[in-house]
This record gives sequence, C-alpha cells and structure tokens, in this order.
Amino acid sequence: MKLTDLRGILQYIPQFREKTFILAIDGAIVTDENFPTLLLDVAVLRSLNIRVVLVHGASAQIRELAEEKSITPSNLDGSGVTDEATLKLALTAANRLTHEILEALSTNDLRGASTNVIIAHPTGIIQGVDQQFTGKVERVDTELLQSLLSQGVVPVIPPLGFDGDGRTYRVNSDAVAVAVAEALKAVKLIFITAQDGIMVQGRIMRQIPVADLESVLALQKSDISPEQISKATHAVQACKAGVPRVHVINGRVDEGLLAEVFSNEGIGTLIYANDYQQIRRAIKKDVRAIQMLTKKAVEADELVKRTRAVIEKSLPDFFIFEIDKNPVACVALHVYPEQKKAELACLYVNPIHENRGIGRKLIAFVETKAREAGLNELITLSTQAFTYFQSKGGFSEGTPDDLPPGRREKYEQSGRHSKVLVKKLK
Repeated sequence: MKLTDLRGILQYIPQFREKTFILAIDGAIVTDENFPTLLLDVAVLRSLNIRVVLVHGASAQIRELAEEKSITPSNLDGSGVTDEATLKLALTAANRLTHEILEALSTNDLRGASTNVIIAHPTGIIQGVDQQFTGKVERVDTELLQSLLSQGVVPVIPPLGFDGDGRTYRVNSDAVAVAVAEALKAVKLIFITAQDGIMVQGRIMRQIPVADLESVLALQKSDISPEQISKATHAVQACKAGVPRVHVINGRVDEGLLAEVFSNEGIGTLIYANDYQQIRRAIKKDVRAIQMLTKKAVEADELVKRTRAVIEKSLPDFFIFEIDKNPVACVALHVYPEQKKAELACLYVNPIHENRGIGRKLIAFVETKAREAGLNELITLSTQAFTYFQSKGGFSEGTPDDLPPGRREKYEQSGRHSKVLVKKLK
C-alpha cells in the first residue's frame, strides 16, 4: 500500500482511534539520522487520535559513555548486575536521551513529558549473585499516564525505576515496555530496533503466532540471533499479558512505522496473540480490493481480467481472506446447479503472504461450500498454476468437455487455452 493512498490508511482509523500504542525505541535509534522522520510518523498517529507512549532504551549511549570514561560497565541493558558506576552511566545516558526526545517532540509540535511512572524494587540476589542497582518493575503509575494521555501529552519513559525511598534502579527497557503495555491495555506494542525484525535461521518471520515463537525460544533458541532474543522473549510476555499485537521493526526505514501500522504487508515481524485470520463473503466495498489484489496476476496473464462491473455482477460468489480485517487473498465459487458442478475461480494470494497455507485454506473452504450445496464436482481453469492445484488441491487434469455448456462457450471464446482441472466431491 502506498502511504499516500489515504483510502488505504482510512480503513484502519476506526479500529485504532483512541487506542494506545506503546513504542519501545532502542537508544541507537534515538540518535539515528532517521529519528526525526520517525517522530513525524508519531505526529501522524497523534493526529489520528491514537494515544502514544514512548519507552526508550539507552544501551548504545551507556556503551559510548563507558568508552569515553574508560569504564567497563557491569551490564548494558539492565538485565544483569548493575554496579554503582554503571548506574551513574545509565542515569546520564537516559537523561540525555529523554531530553533529546522531548526536544524532537517539540520540533513536531507534540507535547511530551518525562515521567517517573515505573515503581521498581531491587532484583535482589539471583543464584547467589547480588544484582545491586538492577531493578524489577513492581507496578506502573497508570493514573498519571492516563492523565497525560487524556491531555494529548506523549509520555516519555526512560529505562529507570524508582522506589518509595527515592532510590533509582536500572531497569530493562523491553521489560518496562511490556509492563506499560499491560497496564494501559495497549492494542499494540512496537519494538523499534536496528534490525528488520525477528530472524529465525536467517529468515525474517513476517507473522508468527505467539505460541510458535514461544516454541522456538524453548526448543530452537540458538536459531534466533542473540541481539533479538530480548525482543522475542518480551514479545511473548506481552502477548501472554493481554497485548494482542506486538511488532518488531527497523527504525532506520523511512516511514517504516506508518508502513507497519497502515498496511497489510508491514516491514517487520508481527507476533499475534490470537487467530486474526478469517474467510468471509465479499461485499461491495471489496470490489476495489479484489481488483488491486489480482492486478499483478492479470498483468502476468495468470488470471483473466475482470472489470469492476464483472466483479460486481458476480460479487456474491467471491470470498475474502482477511488478516486483521484487511484483504490479503480472494477466491470465487461459481455454481452450475443443473450440472451439479461448481468452478473455483480467481484464487489469488498477496505475494507477501505466500507459503503460509492461505491458498490451500481457500481451496478447502470453497470445496466445503460446494459439498454443502450438494454438488458433485469442482472444476478450475489455470494457465500457469495447474501443478499447484494438482499437488495441493487434489485436482486431476480434465478436458473442456468437463465444463458446463455455458462455461464451455466462454472458454472457447477466451482463447486462453487454460488447462481444465477436475475434482470429484463424492
């Protein structure tokens, strides 16, 4: 989807308006040259009445400060021992970054506020080792956050926690983001990193159910690159805590945040907590989506061209496969009751969502519909994908004589010489 296509963006607004997004931004992204563009994306979200909370890390800045002062930090990300020297580095780095974020928000006419909403307690002694100034989130001051959000203010939360005695602790920013997302009942937690998403065995995972990611972490943890383990682990925690969608994206991609939020394809990894897919009957507003979905296949002569009028005329025959209420695939079932046959037509899956079994799900769905209608035979025509229908759908090659008379006439007129494929339903 082109981000300039307002009609495409507008379909998402009703489901996101007045909802809360948590943006967990790595420290390296805050100082990246693309950060001002990222905040422009945040400004767009705010203009659409989407509530935004920024949680930032500081690992990159702690490392730089440590090198300047010739200090070896006890840990960088708040997940190990934090000695006094490292805590001082974390305080300096976090405060600098928070200030830079507030300055950048002001540049975009956004009101922001640094907050001390993370109430923490010491992590304590783990396996005999005192974690010193490393903290663990005890609770989140949701009342303060809700007050700020209701006033249109963007809360900025550093990777620091505070206890009732005024002591400060270094807290892992990913853990902070999960705690805030759970407390505010956010609909999205978006980890903005320097990586393109979560890679498993060198391949980026575009969409993955939380159960599958949890299984990978338990059984194939070494298949995930070390720098992505924390994001994967906390994504699982967030989903299990009630956050329906967690994203991991590259913050250095221009307009990447908008592309992730306002398009079917996205740019990174989506981890989802429930089944977000469905097949439904097409309605009038889907006509354009069907045309856009099948455009490339028509240009490649994989599918026959269908005008808007043609699609509208047979719209009750079309079905849409949705992901998060967005069409990513389509299929049609044309019934010939006199011959007790039906034709599976216009099967197409967006290339971004290929190899996920969507095509087979649509074939099985159409086959079930045909059986329920008491039909005996399912046919389909194909010029390029006939081996797919044979191997995945159980079709066998037939002849034009297998087509109903009216369909046979259109077949001859088209001149496409498509292969005729047949599947007996009994």
